Amino acid sequence: MTLEADSIAARRRLRRSLSFWRVTAIIAAALAILAFVLAGGPDGFKRRTDHIARIKVEGLITGDRPFLKMLEKLAKADRVKAVIIDIDSPGGTTAGSEAVYEGIRKIAAKKPVVSVMGTIAASGGYVTAIASDYIVARGNTITGSIGIIFQWAQLQKMLDSLGVQMFEVKSGELKAEPNFFKPPSEKAIAVANSMIQDSFRWFTGLVTERRRLPADRVLVLSDGRVYTGRQALQEKLIDAIGGEDQALEWLRKEKKISETLKVVTWKPEDEDSSFGLDLVKSVFGLEKGPLASLLITAKDAFDVARLDGLLSVWQARP
Repeated sequence: MTLEADSIAARRRLRRSLSFWRVTAIIAAALAILAFVLAGGPDGFKRRTDHIARIKVEGLITGDRPFLKMLEKLAKADRVKAVIIDIDSPGGTTAGSEAVYEGIRKIAAKKPVVSVMGTIAASGGYVTAIASDYIVARGNTITGSIGIIFQWAQLQKMLDSLGVQMFEVKSGELKAEPNFFKPPSEKAIAVANSMIQDSFRWFTGLVTERRRLPADRVLVLSDGRVYTGRQALQEKLIDAIGGEDQALEWLRKEKKISETLKVVTWKPEDEDSSFGLDLVKSVFGLEKGPLASLLITAKDAFDVARLDGLLSVWQARP
């Protein structure tokens, strides 16, 4: 009886010991996964060694704070030896494009930066590109659209047909002009045009400076038209035809960047923190397919709807 009791007690102690170590192992694994996620996944660990950073400029450019903060970090990151900007954007707000341009120029003051244009890099997308030291585009990339636009709807006739009248009291005749509810005065049009031309001079000045082109030639190229990559190369708006391979070749040949350095994608902090959401999207197949396309279209429509002020954009999808 004593031996049997001792055996039972020993088995219980063993089970308790095994349970303890199982729980300990699960907690350790959970902490390891949490550390992995907080470090930004595999790319987060790669950032701790010398590398080439790749950033993506996609969709409408608004100069959102998380993206600008990432540019600030890139400029200060000693482990980043060069930056590749992957652009696929029709542009966006003029002020947002200006903020992105300035952020990239701060990076370029410390390390080489090269832009790679995808399907489209027009208007504000082209402003982003010329902030870099070298521009590569596909032969059929849509680029250019150098110019500024300010749009508003005129709803007076529709309101009249509905029997709706709009009244206003304002401190000056140009307050909230032009507006949706009445035709603009000549003075309002003149003020809007003056503002547009001021921003346009800023845009063409950047092109003249960054592409080292004569000012009179830039004015010819800046009538708002778009160019294919091949046409842009002929007009010296870009430097080469190709993709990321050509960008890396330039970095290695002209800037002496080591061939052993890996290219690591950087994302704004708010995207990095969405690791769990990305995992859910992957599990449920929401990264591709009709539903993914619908979600992207809805997001683009929302982004377009909230754009305000002067725009440097080409054919943004409504």
